[in-house]
Amino acid sequence: MRALDKKLLRDFRRLWAQALAIALVLGCGVAILLTTYGMYGALEDTRAAYYQRNRFADVFASANRAPQSLVEAMRNIDGVRSVAARVDEHVILDLPGRVETVTGRILSLPVSGEMMLNLPIVREGRLPSPTRTDEVAVNEPFARANGLRPGDTFFANLNGQKRELTLTGMLLSPEFIYTIGPGALLPDNKSFGILWMSERAVSAAFDMQGAFNSVSLKLDPSANEQDVIDRLDDLLKPYGGLGAYSRDLQISHSFIDAEIEQQRTGAMILPPIFYGIAAFLVSMVIGRIIALDRAEIGLLKAIGYSNAEVCLHYLLLAGLIAVAGMLLGWGVGTWLSHAVAQMYASFFDFPYLVYRMSYGSYAISGILALVSVGLGASKSALGAARLAPAVAMSPPAPPRFKRTILDDLLALMRLSQPMMMILRSLMRWPMRSAFTTLGLALAVAVLIASSFFEDALDAMIDKTFDQTNRQDATLFFAPDIPETALAAVADLPGVLVAEGQQFQAAILRHGHLEKDVAIEAHRPGIDLSRVVDSAGRAITVPRDGIVLSRRLAGQLSVGVGDVIEAEFKGGRAETHRVRVVGIVTQYVGLGAYMDLETLNAMLRQAPRISAANLLLDSRQIPALHAVLKRTPELGGLVMTNEMRQSFQDTIRYNVTIMTTIYLVIAVLITFGVAYNGARIQLSERARELASLRILGFTRGEVSFILIGETMILAVLAQPLGWLLGAGIAAALVEGSSSDLYAIPLVLEPSGFARASLIVLAASLVSSLIVRRRLDQLDLVQVMKTRE
Repeated sequence: MRALDKKLLRDFRRLWAQALAIALVLGCGVAILLTTYGMYGALEDTRAAYYQRNRFADVFASANRAPQSLVEAMRNIDGVRSVAARVDEHVILDLPGRVETVTGRILSLPVSGEMMLNLPIVREGRLPSPTRTDEVAVNEPFARANGLRPGDTFFANLNGQKRELTLTGMLLSPEFIYTIGPGALLPDNKSFGILWMSERAVSAAFDMQGAFNSVSLKLDPSANEQDVIDRLDDLLKPYGGLGAYSRDLQISHSFIDAEIEQQRTGAMILPPIFYGIAAFLVSMVIGRIIALDRAEIGLLKAIGYSNAEVCLHYLLLAGLIAVAGMLLGWGVGTWLSHAVAQMYASFFDFPYLVYRMSYGSYAISGILALVSVGLGASKSALGAARLAPAVAMSPPAPPRFKRTILDDLLALMRLSQPMMMILRSLMRWPMRSAFTTLGLALAVAVLIASSFFEDALDAMIDKTFDQTNRQDATLFFAPDIPETALAAVADLPGVLVAEGQQFQAAILRHGHLEKDVAIEAHRPGIDLSRVVDSAGRAITVPRDGIVLSRRLAGQLSVGVGDVIEAEFKGGRAETHRVRVVGIVTQYVGLGAYMDLETLNAMLRQAPRISAANLLLDSRQIPALHAVLKRTPELGGLVMTNEMRQSFQDTIRYNVTIMTTIYLVIAVLITFGVAYNGARIQLSERARELASLRILGFTRGEVSFILIGETMILAVLAQPLGWLLGAGIAAALVEGSSSDLYAIPLVLEPSGFARASLIVLAASLVSSLIVRRRLDQLDLVQVMKTRE
């Protein structure tokens, strides 16, 4: 082994603590990059494989009642490969041992028994027999949540007829990877399930013989999707078509897309922070090593080592740090990405996980680590290569400082000598102080950017439940019922208040922009499901127009006073021009609101409602469920308090995990920056600090000089960290926004204070670790060190 190689290993071993601190920061960047790309790739690959193997459809459509003869016309649309028509209805279930009402979505299986599209996977048992009318299969999460097994029986209210059904199997379907019931925000497998039943039984129960109300289409790869959708809409329009839509708007697919996009956003924002900090730390450490190695550099050049060899030597030292960080990041990132991908696969009801971390991900993360560290070390390494032997072997010229106005200001402040030394050091090395401050500020920013989700969750819950949806329960009717039936709803057991609500499917257009939405219509003066402005005040929707959510208004590029077109779907396929009379902030869904009387008059129909919002007497809830199980018109039930608790528990669990991870990351950043900064200070000022000890300064006073500089920089980093954290949080909010939900940007003072306290505490601990070396200094030996 050459002498230069031995020196390389000795230097790396001597710097193990500083190298480890840098490697941990760099490893965080590598691990986050692998985790986000691993999760992104796993979700994408698993979904793609699942869709392909089980022939998931490309286009979907619904209608009130369309004849089976229309299927052949759909097959003849240019670009359509296959068509699957079915009956799709909501039913009320009565499960053994369960008091609460359970909602189910029942789908018909073809008479032939062979499904063409959206093939379910049989996880246990078998599919129902096409000739049996009392057999049913359910989705596996629903069966597991309710303790159901093949062979068990339960009752279902099929269009007013209570039928005993036998469970034959438990299935998973690519159509229901993310299963949400009517009006729900998150999956609730105990209260909502998917049922598959023979076409003969479903058609007879809902008077749909020879007809269908739901259809799925598989397209050729070269097909023009929009042309197919337009042609399908034309065919279904006479039969109450509700508008065809592509896979992108299918609810299960949309939720997974939103999660994948969020992972992609995280991969773009967070890893560069860690790579940048690692580059800065390497620059500091290598620069100081070269300053201490001047004599050795001169000797190496004098005996024949070239400039390139000297430069490469210090680049390799930085490279060893990068390799250590890469290995740490690869190990943690591989484990973490696989663990989190499995968690997501379970959450999204995938039957299997296709996890294949590409070599490209490892290569990209490793190359970025080497490049960032190399860039950090390059300036110092090139400076060492340019040193002439005679210059290198001579002591460096002392730094030249000029007295400035800042020195005069310090003198006027009459500070203590240790404080003057600290402040002068900061002013003499402004770039190093600035980069140290930036590194600590980024640690603060990471904490703020992660912890704001908890405050955002509280804001979402307050806006969605406390201000807007204040009902205890919501009944959904299929089809709509006359508004006069609201009096019968109010007479149900335990109902204190009942308010009607209508949903009308429509396409809103403004110029070339359009959006499929469900317009919500209320009576004036409602108190349960309200429209709330940004100040939290309930507003009455004016009779002369429509109120839009802010995100919907942005997507249509409209403001208050603009006129848009509303093409209503379903029974009356009409287009009306309406004026935008208000814009409100909403976090869940894309809201569009009208006055109920105005909507009924516009469509020339008798007043009707799609849902009833209820305020309940909690003591009468069991009696209410007993009646609802026998109600034929009921299409679904959502208990708002249960939905709120489920929403809060699920989101808070994920937020807690994420916040904990980023807390560890922020501490590692702080430790890496503060520890290396303090070590370099001790190395540079060892002679100065030893002189102070000899002159009579106490250990505390000398320690104050060492620790004080780091802590002042940590304090100065706080405002910058707050600003950067707010910017990163805003970028994450923007990247996470979708048609399904939007995360509010809520930055509370407590979040800033918590982030600052954690970073300041970590900085102090790092400085105290370095401060222990002061007690181990050999004052005589240090004073003999040549400057």
